[in-house]
Amino acid sequence: MGGVIVTNPPKADAKDVEALAAFGVATVSEAMGRTGLLGPEIRPVQQGVRVAGTAVTVLSWPGDNLMIHAAVEQCGEGDILVVTTTSPCTDGLFGELFATALQQRGVRGVVINTGIRDTQELRDMGFAGWSRAVSSQGTVKATGGSVNVPVAIDGQVVHPGDVIVADDDGVVVVPREKARETAEKSEAREAKEAATRAAFLEGQLGLDRYGLRDTLKRLGVEYKTYEEYTGAGS
Repeated sequence: MGGVIVTNPPKADAKDVEALAAFGVATVSEAMGRTGLLGPEIRPVQQGVRVAGTAVTVLSWPGDNLMIHAAVEQCGEGDILVVTTTSPCTDGLFGELFATALQQRGVRGVVINTGIRDTQELRDMGFAGWSRAVSSQGTVKATGGSVNVPVAIDGQVVHPGDVIVADDDGVVVVPREKARETAEKSEAREAKEAATRAAFLEGQLGLDRYGLRDTLKRLGVEYKTYEEYTGAGS
């Protein structure tokens, strides 16, 4: 299997990446019209961590981490490594040694559509990881692949230089060209949610704030007393 290593692809502006880092994955996805999520099976190996960075993508052969070694050279300050394979794989392609090399280069984390291992070591060193599985299964370094090409995870395409935001809720990708717009929309959504939160703290119901009583009525949902519903006392 051949492949290609693309050097110096364009990246989202660092200011837009930092702006997006202020918002959670759910907020960012909602700001893009409920798109961009890499799927519920990509889960964090730690808790209470949120990162944002620019994607360096890897397409590897199942059970083979050769191209991750090749990708380390292409990674730099503020990047997030994004790895998938040509067919489903849960082997532990990524562990503490890779994290050490990447952390030294300023990489903020890894999102891998396979297995990850050395999870305690990663937590101890403060290197954030999101993976499809946790697995100690080892790998080989024998098959070519590609670095910094578009890759797909759970049907969502990630291009090199796109923005990755990851937290306890999962991972979302923001296309490079939409980074600034999405940051602005995320900020507006946060402000709207803050106002709603304040209203709920004062006792307002979502039924009234969102005008949902008319929706219930339109859908034919009725209010009945317990006696009316059960016929008790008839």
